[in-house]
Amino acid sequence: MIRSVIRGSGSALPRTAVSNAELAERVDTSDEWIVERTGIRQRYIAEDDETTSSLAVEASRKALEAAGLEAKDIDLIVLATATPDQTFPATATLVQHALGCNGGIAFDVGAVCSGFLYAMASADSMLRTGMAKRALVIGSETFSRILDWEDRTTCVLFGDGAGALVLEAQDVAEGGPGVLASKLHADGAHNELLYVDGGPSTTQTVGKLRMKGREVFRHAVVNLAAVLEETLAEVGLGPDDIDWVVPHQANARILDATARKLGLPVEKVIVTVDRHANTSAASVPLAFDAGVRDGRIKPGDLVMFEAMGGGFTWGASLVRL
Repeated sequence: MIRSVIRGSGSALPRTAVSNAELAERVDTSDEWIVERTGIRQRYIAEDDETTSSLAVEASRKALEAAGLEAKDIDLIVLATATPDQTFPATATLVQHALGCNGGIAFDVGAVCSGFLYAMASADSMLRTGMAKRALVIGSETFSRILDWEDRTTCVLFGDGAGALVLEAQDVAEGGPGVLASKLHADGAHNELLYVDGGPSTTQTVGKLRMKGREVFRHAVVNLAAVLEETLAEVGLGPDDIDWVVPHQANARILDATARKLGLPVEKVIVTVDRHANTSAASVPLAFDAGVRDGRIKPGDLVMFEAMGGGFTWGASLVRL
């Protein structure tokens, strides 16, 4: 059967790391307040010369190197972001040109923190149907550009970064590697709980992020546990079969609560929120790359990706390495 197999991963972070103590010098907050509520200890903030596309290009080059491939081998780029370089064209096309693989398919996906799951499912579908052979699936964000730095309930939560995977269509045997199942959902009824208060068609401005954290937390735990169970049921597996969960890094308490709801040991959950904060669409591939490069995630492992974000959108993808 044809499956989309992960060949390599890469990530990129801005040059500047900002600790909670440094943030407290400009915002009415403290290290203790942030750590207790979120588990975040630092985040990376992009400088003026660092953009969503430049971070995406760096992560993509590292993923290609890990895969042993060159840019010319890529014929599909799907980039998930809520902070594109421009309203149009798609940031994916800027990445494509910078890498030097012009002529293939390149487009952006907008599903905020779930964007990488949407991007990976889109690329998987196109690879399995023969529209492309090898894909770069990227999550890249400069969320610091849309934060209200006067709102301590939101600005302390987010950071910038990028992560990328190389997917390749391969004919594999039953039980072999590749994307086994993906489930995606959305519910536009909850727009007011997590959104940006601007846009070209409404205010003609970029806008700032707004969030009602308590309500988002409640929906996240329920929705994430449900979609993980749904994805496992698709292939007749259970939580005990999972080697690693690579979740969206929104909040340490959400990660813990979701693991408990599924009966998963926290030792199976890749956590980077303490170092990266919430990097929206970049957080899942950033966390995956961290787990691969430190040796925890290995070939043959069964890995569950999951995320929920504004929209609401949420989803999960089960992958055998």
